[in-house]
Amino acid sequence: MPQPIPAIDDVAVNLGERSYVVRVGQGLIARAGAEIAPLLKRPRVWVVTEATVAGLHLEPLRAGLSAADIAMEALILPPGESTKSWPHLERTVEWLLDQKVERGDIVVALGGGVIGDLVGFAAAILRRGVRFVQIPTSLLAQVDSSVGGKTG
Repeated sequence: MPQPIPAIDDVAVNLGERSYVVRVGQGLIARAGAEIAPLLKRPRVWVVTEATVAGLHLEPLRAGLSAADIAMEALILPPGESTKSWPHLERTVEWLLDQKVERGDIVVALGGGVIGDLVGFAAAILRRGVRFVQIPTSLLAQVDSSVGGKTG
């Protein structure tokens, strides 16, 4: 018997022209391709994460994206608060430029608050603003750093 699809709730974050929807629910990493595909101009995303999260969630994310024929490139940074620094921001922006990420593309932050803040800021300053999807992997990131648009 097929498993029921877990319920997914939408939470609207009303910020005028910068409003967006937060999707909350189980199994979203496995459904990442279906969730992100309608937003893409070309079937490719660039994921920035950290080593601990990568070991737990990067391959399931790759599989979820692949199910929708979305290619993925990933940059894995070291874990910890020290990653929220100028050298890692510079490394992230240079990697995105080397990958030829354009304004219509999507950069994905996979991780907690440090990764969300770093990648959100990198996306905001790259090419006058690149679209950004955050997949928070900690409870704090889900309720704090992933909501509110404080990175740009």
